[in-house]
Amino acid sequence: MSIPKVAIVGRPNVGKSSLFNWLVGERIAIVDSMAGVTRDRMTHPIELDDRLIELIDTGGMGIEDIDNLTDDVEAQIQLAIETADVILFVLDTRSGWAPLDDQVARRLRGIETPVVCVANKTDNDSYISQADEFHRFGFDLVCTSAKQKRGRRDLIDAIIERLPTDETDEENHKRAVMKVALVGRRNVGKSTFINTLIDEPRMIVSNVPGTTRDSVDIHFELDGLPFIAIDTPGYRRAKSVSSNIDFYGTRRANRSIRRADVVLMLFDASQRIGKVDKQLVNFIADQNKPCIFVVNKWDLMVDHEMPTSQWADYLRDTFATMWHVPIAFVTGQTGRNIKMLLNHAQMLYSQSHERVATSTLNKLLRLAVEHTPPPLHYHRRPKIYYAVQADVGPPTIVIFCNMPDGFTTTYRRYLLSVLRDELDFGEVPIKVYYRKRGKEDSKDEVDGKIKRS
Repeated sequence: MSIPKVAIVGRPNVGKSSLFNWLVGERIAIVDSMAGVTRDRMTHPIELDDRLIELIDTGGMGIEDIDNLTDDVEAQIQLAIETADVILFVLDTRSGWAPLDDQVARRLRGIETPVVCVANKTDNDSYISQADEFHRFGFDLVCTSAKQKRGRRDLIDAIIERLPTDETDEENHKRAVMKVALVGRRNVGKSTFINTLIDEPRMIVSNVPGTTRDSVDIHFELDGLPFIAIDTPGYRRAKSVSSNIDFYGTRRANRSIRRADVVLMLFDASQRIGKVDKQLVNFIADQNKPCIFVVNKWDLMVDHEMPTSQWADYLRDTFATMWHVPIAFVTGQTGRNIKMLLNHAQMLYSQSHERVATSTLNKLLRLAVEHTPPPLHYHRRPKIYYAVQADVGPPTIVIFCNMPDGFTTTYRRYLLSVLRDELDFGEVPIKVYYRKRGKEDSKDEVDGKIKRS
């Protein structure tokens, strides 16, 4: 299963970023008395009682951003809420209840994810009675003070208790139903593709853009293996969303991508790549989803005598950071190359669930560092001590080092390319975290002499 996610939410200035830094053990998030400093989601892996989790800091709910980015901040908060396994609803004990707290609580009551109220800034015992008023929200309450370092053990226990069960079942993985999401802008042929795939007119097909207004799950089998194909509404630019139907259609398309195992990103062979396509590809990349670029309606290009290599180069030039993504050319109406495409999607699914032995991973990193050492950072050479694979779907590598900030973007890209080239993760996203080695850990630098205490 994936690394559990714990999201920190609340109104502005209740101490969310301070709590984030306190739990991480490093000053990562900016802490300021001015509301609205945090905008994007900030994530960081931490270990709580031998459980690796991904901690997520979010912006303050309900604030009007001075740079007119309120909608973007809210979208980031909503994404954190939707993907979280546990939510920490942070409140300010010193300032007490505020109307915005009620808005946050109402937003959290409609979800199934476990919620813990964190009464932050409970700096001493005299504040505990003030924190009692937060029982009004109906969630379990934990009193903490990030500034005074109070209540950490109680908070960790509350998080661990609510995390999903840490178990893997290889047999269930082998029999798992693979979910494939078909996405793309309007009228690229998604519904026709689905109908051809299952050999029945399940979806309404029309030349009118926007015929599909909701995400639809279609169960089918291919060569005796079960699949779920998710047909999604055509994606639209934000400023083109003119109705509630369009708005919720776009939201459901995003949600379909998040719950898919593999995403088929469809392009119309007769149309140029547009801004909507780029936005959609960026969203797929942000979700770390295995993806195949599918150039549909290839039969329309026969008269133009365009080679597939020309379209492939066009895609590679447009999406330079997605060079690992495979490309397929199909004709949804006739079924040309569709079975081959689904077989490749299965390969990506298998790649995203591959595991590599720790010894193999560390030998590979040792050779990579020997071949190209990391550049100096403030006259010091960053060192890698060891690495482990912490998760699958996507493959997640945690690299323990002496100074995570010392590894430049270019060098991180180099190590990622080594992992992709040498391991069985060639065509899928790989998440790499750089963590500072703890004092209690006595593993040596990556030099072939990894020892454990």
